[in-house]
Amino acid sequence: MATSYLVVASEADPVASRLVERWGVSDSTGWFIDGAPIRRLGPDALLLRRPGLHIHDEGLDLRLPVQLRNPPITMVFPSIHRSEQGVECLTVHPLGNPGEAAEVGGRARTLTPTDPRRMAATLRRLSEMGESFGLSATYEATHHGPELAHPAFFVEIGYGTAAVPTEEAIEVLASTIPEILPDSRDLIALAVGGGHYAPHFTYLALRRHWAFGHILSRHALTGLDAPTARSAFDRTPGSEGILFARAEDATNPVFSGLGPRLRDGQAPPRDARGGTTGASLSPTASGT
Repeated sequence: MATSYLVVASEADPVASRLVERWGVSDSTGWFIDGAPIRRLGPDALLLRRPGLHIHDEGLDLRLPVQLRNPPITMVFPSIHRSEQGVECLTVHPLGNPGEAAEVGGRARTLTPTDPRRMAATLRRLSEMGESFGLSATYEATHHGPELAHPAFFVEIGYGTAAVPTEEAIEVLASTIPEILPDSRDLIALAVGGGHYAPHFTYLALRRHWAFGHILSRHALTGLDAPTARSAFDRTPGSEGILFARAEDATNPVFSGLGPRLRDGQAPPRDARGGTTGASLSPTASGT
């Protein structure tokens, strides 16, 4: 069986622990980390339970069996989403700290590699399933740890002031995570600008064949240095270039020479079934 990604479930996280209960106990692969078995979860997915909090599970990839380190397996972390505004939503985001602050795991100015097409596929599935329950799905900009050398991303439930996540939200993640199917037609880009919840890039990934790796919010651009900008591009594997939320973001000198400036309309639209409608525009075509 091919194995494409490893789901890491923190027993200290209320969302991850509920998901593990929902999934139950599956067959062991025969691989162990710190005495915990790695189990099969889906056609291309494995599951590892960890006792500690995931945002501080630094270097977990170094503890993986050699079969999962070469080539490096993608790591997917289900989690609670917390915000000062108590936003109720489903989110997907890459890992790392673009700036000096590293208060929630990881290191300052250090970014983890991404898996853009798998992130986009997750976002779309969350959006499709969540819609029937009145739950919106969104990208978030790159933030927090753990620091890893493997591709990784978080999949989260924000449930505001409620004591526990709703059964509907748990069901959406429980159905989505075991079978994430990347779309090879997606055009990959580094995303720059916009708010923390990245509405522009979320819209593009849902409506067009865009897949974003690192997403650097407008807030992160203040004080962003050239080496970190280069790392964001390099750790967006397969990137064709950079997509900016606003034209003025493209004038930032730290992005000079990293890759071509892309336009919204270069990726073809997705139809209601996730297919392609119409032809992709040429690389020089303009967009918003």
